[in-house]
Amino acid sequence: MADILTPALGESVSEASIAKWTKKVGDAVRKDEVLVELETDKVSLEVVAPADGVLTAINAAEGDTVVPGTVLGSVSEGGAAAASAPAVAAAPVAVAPAAAPAASGGASVEIAVPTMGESVAEGSIGTWLKKSGDTVAKDELLVEIETDKVAVEVSAPAAGVLTIAADNGATVTPGQVIGSIAASGAVSAAPAAAAPAVAPANTGSAQVPASAHLSPAVQRVVSENNINPASLSASGPKGNITKADAIAAIGAAAPAAPAAAAAPAAPRADQPREERVKMTRLRQTIARRLKESQNTAAQLTTFNEVDMTNVMALRAQYKDVFEKRHGVKLGFMSFFTKAVVQALHEIPAVNAEIDGTDIIYKNHYDIGIAVGTDKGLVVPVLRDADVLSLAGIEKGIAALGKAARDGALTMDQMQGGTFTITNGGTYGSLMSTPILNAPQSGILGMHNIVQRPMAVNGEVKIRPMMYLALSYDHRIVDGKEAVTFLVRIKELLEDPARALLDL
Repeated sequence: MADILTPALGESVSEASIAKWTKKVGDAVRKDEVLVELETDKVSLEVVAPADGVLTAINAAEGDTVVPGTVLGSVSEGGAAAASAPAVAAAPVAVAPAAAPAASGGASVEIAVPTMGESVAEGSIGTWLKKSGDTVAKDELLVEIETDKVAVEVSAPAAGVLTIAADNGATVTPGQVIGSIAASGAVSAAPAAAAPAVAPANTGSAQVPASAHLSPAVQRVVSENNINPASLSASGPKGNITKADAIAAIGAAAPAAPAAAAAPAAPRADQPREERVKMTRLRQTIARRLKESQNTAAQLTTFNEVDMTNVMALRAQYKDVFEKRHGVKLGFMSFFTKAVVQALHEIPAVNAEIDGTDIIYKNHYDIGIAVGTDKGLVVPVLRDADVLSLAGIEKGIAALGKAARDGALTMDQMQGGTFTITNGGTYGSLMSTPILNAPQSGILGMHNIVQRPMAVNGEVKIRPMMYLALSYDHRIVDGKEAVTFLVRIKELLEDPARALLDL
């Protein structure tokens, strides 16, 4: 018997939720075959079979929250007997369908709050997707539990009739029974087969029936936005539909919304002037952690501006040749990364961090590059940026950006950065004060390039200007060092030959 264990999730990730099992109990599996997909607040992970054999147990259902080392299930080698077990269990199926609708017609299966991680003691019930007395199919999404870290989806442990024991908004703890399903071994096959036919009739396109190819995360997006799953194009591994595919479908349908919204033209008197909505636990945690970051570090921001004329001219002159030679476009990030690395060499305090009463100076230059995705902002790390060429930097950033948007980042790619660069200019930001990516002591904010009149050698010239912002931890970095660091970046960008010649 070989256990299927939750792998290490990284320094800053303490838990994950079960997104999808690709096999069911009794199925034959091969060593290294993907069995289950895990989702964290940053990346998706695949857990493979530890050995050849038969999947004999699934201990964590889809939507459950697990921590590293949790036993997700087990694989039995040489499991011929185990493989036949589901057939034996299914034998009563032909006899029991008539009893399925009755709540008293079989054993009651409890719906319990899953384990939500070592540091999560409670959660709150979201909106139940079914009512007491409704018939549900096995593994159908029933409710979402919000914690201060993640949203945990709870699916039906069996097919049968639902009884709800905890109302929307109730605070619950791991292991607490929030409902039950009146079911027997007979119920799990016949009603499940009928469920896809019944669900569309009852709910139209608003409720998505349980489907083997939709993970709980995708089901939620599809249900909330009235999307027909048949219209989705799959970009995931093995033809799976990803959450990004569902979100992309929302964007494709968006142009029709204004016309529909304009039709009713409800008068303002029919709408409430204010609406109070309880903040989700996840949003509460984001708010708390951002404030903790400000409270922990002595954060300060210094600003400067850089004339991008020479960088833009150099890029325009060589971008076609560069792309033809290296197979990647020449962007601005490579110039900024080169400038940052050289400035970090000269001002090592900005490349350091505090650990208790010690300062750890980093002699490596792993630069975090902030990337916007459908799940939010992530910061993958470009390793050893000091030894990379401009082409190497551009290729590395392109690969990290694609992995981030595809949800394919690994834990190793998400941790260990020594300094971060964030580019709000891609969204049109003129100026901002970036917040530190703890425990780093510095983050550089890039912004929009704007044509502005500038005094150049006594004359007014129109130049492409960008505001730069350096947020830093004043506990380590003095004001003089921070200003010198930013001025050095300005010098290297305004005369890019200095960076290439190491001057």
